[in-house]
Amino acid sequence: MIRAIALDDEPPALRVIDHFCQQVDFVSLQQTFTRTDEAQQYLATNPVDLLFLDINMPKMSGIDFYKAIPQPTLVIFTTAYAEYAVEGFTLNAVDYLLKPFTYERFLQAVTKANDYLRWQQDTAKPTETAYVYVRADYTLYKIALADILYVEGLDDYLKIHLQPGANQAGGTSGSRPVVARMTMKAMLEKLPDNQFIRVHRSFIVPFSRIEAVRNKTLSVAGREIPIGASYEAGLLSRFQP
Repeated sequence: MIRAIALDDEPPALRVIDHFCQQVDFVSLQQTFTRTDEAQQYLATNPVDLLFLDINMPKMSGIDFYKAIPQPTLVIFTTAYAEYAVEGFTLNAVDYLLKPFTYERFLQAVTKANDYLRWQQDTAKPTETAYVYVRADYTLYKIALADILYVEGLDDYLKIHLQPGANQAGGTSGSRPVVARMTMKAMLEKLPDNQFIRVHRSFIVPFSRIEAVRNKTLSVAGREIPIGASYEAGLLSRFQP
């Protein structure tokens, strides 16, 4: 939801914006102001995503008001004077609405703001872990998750089987598995649960490597891997739409 305020010295213009915002399900118009000082006081203590901002106002223009805002905030300028458009866009305004504007034109502007905010949120998300670090043979190996075929548990150690040609920082290369003295539980905690799943007390597999599921058996990288009875329900639930 976009948190917005509107600033315009003409109350009828604010009523139009309020009316249009009520018809858009992704914009919440939290306050409207006819005075720049009141809007400044509000912004000092309230986070806002978007400003609807008139340009030609007494005491302080909308452009000067926007330049004085310390926090980065999206702006849609609203004005009856087309000559301000160029200056408005030099401030990276989302859009410029020339009064009187229609609801369709208003919707186009706020949709642009919504798309931009969603893009910002997506690019701010941390990237998924691409590697796992495992200590074996007195060496710390950096193993790409994409190279793991499956993990096999054997008593008090495990084998990390890798695709042919895989390279790990630490000295090994090729398809030879990395043998580490650690538990399956400890290994599973290192792996992202949206990419890997334990299917047996002795096997962890990446979802992307599962080729087929049949008769309580998985086909993974040319090998048949059993599905443990206590893990079957959890595995099958991950394949539900």
